[in-house]
Amino acid sequence: MNGMWQVGVVRWVSLMLLWVALIGTHSAALLVGAIAAALATWVSLKLLPPDRSGLRLLALMGLLPRFLWQSLKAGWDVARRALDPRLPIAPGFVTFTCPYRGVHARDTFAAISSLLPGTVPCGESEDGLEIHCLDVGQPVVAQLTDEAQRMAHALGEDGHG
Repeated sequence: MNGMWQVGVVRWVSLMLLWVALIGTHSAALLVGAIAAALATWVSLKLLPPDRSGLRLLALMGLLPRFLWQSLKAGWDVARRALDPRLPIAPGFVTFTCPYRGVHARDTFAAISSLLPGTVPCGESEDGLEIHCLDVGQPVVAQLTDEAQRMAHALGEDGHG
């Protein structure tokens, strides 16, 4: 039960920080935010109870700057390729054997991998995630493997947690 309280407090504080970032710190807004965060925390604990996965919050937060940088880099790369006819475009598909079997982890990984330059996850096959690439000559599978390892570290699934 102690672990449930710790997770609940972390979720409530996180939701309150989001509330303050979006709404502000007016006293009436803080009261409504505290109530809304408490209800959302309660629902989140019922729908997604804490487990012993070894989630590393700091490592997970460390993915955010990379996530934003990859997003900017991907947008720039796609725009460059679309506007400069001299840059190579060799569209096609690659299959990536995703190490995540759970729906939430696979969807999270698919969202992260969509920010690699020129890639979009577009479905699943028996062999893994199907990734559409602007240039199949790029080391897309190696990049995806690197991203999967980073995510595994943040989730505490890399054997070092």
